[in-house]
Amino acid sequence: MQQRQILVTGSLPYLNADIHLGHLVEYLQADFWARFQKMRGHEVRYFSGDDTHGTATMLRAQKEGRKPEAILAEVKAAHERDFRDFGIDFDHYGSTHSPANEAVVHEIWAALRAQGCIEERDVTQLFDPEAGIFLADRFVVGGCPRCKASGQYGDNCEVCGATYDPSELIDPRSAITGAIPEERTHPHLFVKLEPFHDFLEAWTQAPGRVPVETANWLKGSFLSEPLRDWDISRPAPYFGFEIPDSPGNYFYVWVDAPIGYIAATREWCEANGDDPDRWWRNPDCEIHQFLGKDIAYFHTLFWPVMLKVAGFQLPKAVHVHGFLTVGGEKMSKRKGTFIRARTFLEHLSPEYLRYYYASKLSSRVDDIDLNFDEFVQKVNADLVGKVVNLASRTARFVKGRELPVSYPAGRDEGLFAAGVAAGETIARAYESRDTNRAMREIMALADRANEFVESRAPWKLKKDPDRADELLEICAIALNLFRQITIYLAPILPRFAEESARLLSIEGTTRWRDASEPVVGSRVAKFEHLMERVDPEKVTAMIEASREISDATNDGAGAADETAGAFADAPALAGEPLEAECTIDDFSKIDLRVAEIVSARAVPKADKLLELELSLGGDERRRVFAGIKKAYQPEDLVGRLTVVVANLAPRKMKFGTSEGMVLAAGPGGDELFLLSPDAGAKPGQRIR
Repeated sequence: MQQRQILVTGSLPYLNADIHLGHLVEYLQADFWARFQKMRGHEVRYFSGDDTHGTATMLRAQKEGRKPEAILAEVKAAHERDFRDFGIDFDHYGSTHSPANEAVVHEIWAALRAQGCIEERDVTQLFDPEAGIFLADRFVVGGCPRCKASGQYGDNCEVCGATYDPSELIDPRSAITGAIPEERTHPHLFVKLEPFHDFLEAWTQAPGRVPVETANWLKGSFLSEPLRDWDISRPAPYFGFEIPDSPGNYFYVWVDAPIGYIAATREWCEANGDDPDRWWRNPDCEIHQFLGKDIAYFHTLFWPVMLKVAGFQLPKAVHVHGFLTVGGEKMSKRKGTFIRARTFLEHLSPEYLRYYYASKLSSRVDDIDLNFDEFVQKVNADLVGKVVNLASRTARFVKGRELPVSYPAGRDEGLFAAGVAAGETIARAYESRDTNRAMREIMALADRANEFVESRAPWKLKKDPDRADELLEICAIALNLFRQITIYLAPILPRFAEESARLLSIEGTTRWRDASEPVVGSRVAKFEHLMERVDPEKVTAMIEASREISDATNDGAGAADETAGAFADAPALAGEPLEAECTIDDFSKIDLRVAEIVSARAVPKADKLLELELSLGGDERRRVFAGIKKAYQPEDLVGRLTVVVANLAPRKMKFGTSEGMVLAAGPGGDELFLLSPDAGAKPGQRIR
C-alpha cells in the first residue's frame, strides 16, 4: 500500500462556549478517521484550535474587567483538557489570536489586494452611542415588525419566524447598553466573489469534494445567481487583527478563523522541524476538512477563494456532518440535555460516547440523535455483552499460560480467516467515514466468536484436567478473535484497545495489519475489568447535573431550545388535513416559504413517511417528515423546490423532530402532489 500524506482539520470552537456533546460529533468523527489512517501506515496530522476574535470576546473581557488574552489562555486550557480526556488526538491545537495566524492573514490579504479582489464602499448600520460600537444583528432587540412580539433579536423573530433588518424592529434597543441605536455609515472592505464563480462551481461540484447534499445546496442557494461580495471588515472597536492598510478597520472573524488551520500547521512544523509548504503547497498532500453543515458555506465559498488567490493547496474533500439532537429534540438546558463535555466526563467513560457516535455516523449530512435509553442498551449489549465477554469468559481459565504457537487446522472453524477477510470491508467503511457500517461489521464478528465460545464451553473443559491442552486451544482461539476485534475497534476505542493488548502481553503501536496475524507465544495476564456496564443512574445524575449547571449559569442556549415542542400537537405532515376553521387574521400568521429539498430518504418502519432536509436559503436548514412516501421516490425529490410552513412549532415524533410542514394536495396515497413554485423562485422567498 502506497503511503499517503494527509492533513486533517477540525473546525475551530469559539472562545465563548464550553465544549459540549454537540461539538464532539465533529472532533470525534475526525479523530476516528485520522486514527484509522495512522493505523494504516499513512503520514497524518490533525490540527484545530480556538476561534477567538469578534465583538463577543471584546464585550466579555470588558464585562469581566480582564484583558482578552487572559480569557483566551484560560479557555484554551479548558478546551484542550476536554478534548484530551475524550481521547481526541490533535497533533497541534492552536489559536487564531497568534503571531503565526496574523502573519498568514497578512500574506493572504496582500495576495487579495495584489489581484484586485478588494472593493471599498460605505455601509449603514445601527450604532450604540453609549458603547461606541456598531451593532451586529444579534446585539439589537425590539418588537417584531410582523407579530409585535417584544424582546426579539435584530435578524429574526423566535415567535412567528419572521426575518427582517434590525432597523425594522419596533423600538429597537442595544442589547449591550439598552441605548436607542442610531444609523451611522462607515466604509467597509469587500472581497469580490463573482469573478470566482466558475472556479467555485467547478470546485464544489467535483465528485467527492463535498457531500452530494451540500453540493446541491450550494448550487441551488448560491451558485445559481451572481455571488454577492463578502464583507470582510469591521470598524473599531473590535477584538481581532487590524487591517494593515486600512487603520481603524479589523478583519472580520471569519477571515482569520479558517486561516488558523494553516497557522496551526506552521506552529507544529516550527516545533518539529518540518516545512509547512510540504502540507499546504504540496499537491501530493491530501487536505481533509471536517465541519458542521451550519458553517459549510464559509468553507466552500469564501475559504477556497482565499486559498486559491494566495497559492495554497485546496482541500481534497470537505466532510460535512449534521447536528446532534438529544431524545429527538434540540439540546435544552432546561431539560438537562445541553450537556457539557466536562459534565459527561464527571459521570461516564468517554469511550461510551465514542462508540455510540461511531455507531450513528456515516458519510451523509444527516443529524444524529443521542437517545439515552438506546445509549445504555447499545454500549452494554455490544461492548460489554459481546466484546468484553469474549475475554472475560476465556482469559481467566488460562491466566499465566502462554498461547500456543499453532493449533490443528480448522479448530477455529475458519473464524480468524473470516475476520481477516472482513478487515478490508471494515477498512472501506472507515475510509468513507461510514463508522455505522464498520461497527455493524465488527459486532457481527463478535457475535460469531461468542457463538464459538458458547459451543465449546471452556468452563466445562476447565473441570477436566485431562483436557487442559484443548482448553488452552479454545481459549487461545477466542482471545485471538478478541484481539482481532479490538484492533478493528482501535480508531474508536483507543484506550480500550491498549488495555486489551496488555491482557495478551502485547506492547507497542497497534497497526491495522496486526489483525491479520494471530498472537502466538504470549503470556496471558490476569484478566482485569476492561469496561464497566453503563449505569442508568449515572446517566440520570449527569442530566440532573446539566440542569443544575443551566440554572446556575443561565448563559443562554437560545430560546429555541426552550420552546421546541411547545405546540407538539400541531400537524407536521404533508397530506394531514387541517379541519378547524380559521380567520383571515389567523391565516396571515402562517409563514409560507420556498424551500429546496436537499436530501430525502425513507423512514424505516413507516409506511407513509419520507424524511426531507430542506434549505430555506443561506445556511437555514430544516428537517421535515412528510407523508408522501407512496407518491414519490426519495431520489426524485432532491433539488426540487416546494413550499413549507416555516413558523410551525417543532413536533416530536418517534422517528425524530419535524421542523415544519411541506404542502401537498390530493386524496392521499400515491395521488399526493407537492406544491411547487414557478421557475425562478429562490429558497427562502416568502409566499404572500
